[in-house]
Amino acid sequence: MTQPIPILRVAASRPPLLDRALAVAAAGVPVLPLRQGKVPFGNCPACADGACGGRPHMKSPGTCRCPRPCHGWAAATTDPDVITSDDWAPMWRTAAAVAYHPGGAGLTVVDLDDPQAVAWARETLPPTRTVPTTRGEHWIYRGAMRSVNAVRDGVDIKSTMAYARWRGHGTGTMAALPAAVRTLAVKNTPTVQPTQHAVTVPALAAGGECRHRTPIYLERGIAMAEQRITDARSQVHATVYRTFLAVLSAHGRCGCLTDNHVARLFTAAQAKGETARHCTDAWTNARTRLGL
Repeated sequence: MTQPIPILRVAASRPPLLDRALAVAAAGVPVLPLRQGKVPFGNCPACADGACGGRPHMKSPGTCRCPRPCHGWAAATTDPDVITSDDWAPMWRTAAAVAYHPGGAGLTVVDLDDPQAVAWARETLPPTRTVPTTRGEHWIYRGAMRSVNAVRDGVDIKSTMAYARWRGHGTGTMAALPAAVRTLAVKNTPTVQPTQHAVTVPALAAGGECRHRTPIYLERGIAMAEQRITDARSQVHATVYRTFLAVLSAHGRCGCLTDNHVARLFTAAQAKGETARHCTDAWTNARTRLGL
């Protein structure tokens, strides 16, 4: 009697870039996939092919109205459930590289794009961990700051609200972010320094006394919201939106929020790299979702 031929089931192998991304994320560094050309994917229909206006070539979110950011530095995460999710699976199958959000990991990358820039760094900056790139080197420091391009010939600074291609762990001991790098950014772009004060936006004022919340409860809630934003290490844009949504859900209809409360939330968000426009958009989107 002929024996039945056993059916061999071959497990589908995971894309190598996915395994690399998971390893980087496990070290506390938020990651995202890059498509050809070193640009992020638009992984929702509204943002595909730059339809939402991401700039430039979707390197940062545009007027995205998704409940969560779906591309650019704001989508970087350390959450393995997100990284291996069905939403991200198609991207990993065609991804060309893994990128990371340096600011989300509390890091700053000095991107040296040619040998002349590398020579300048060796003469000017304290030694730190270095990673070779196609044309130059990445110098990585502990500490986050505002990202600025073209601070001098062949030198970009990538930290908050930016991403860098993951090229390995590099060599050398990572040093603290030196004042020379911060000064270079300020010196070369004095007109675009982010304000440390939030933009004043109209607080909701339904009128009347807030009968279901005490002033102490409100103060504690605002303080907790500030802390939640401050503690975010990945998906900062989404955290800001969810925090605004939570605050408005609790206090948005009773008139107890003041401009000062809203300003404190905006200030916390801007300290994490959010722009005033992103803060205003997130606040507006939260109000719209709640029908306020």
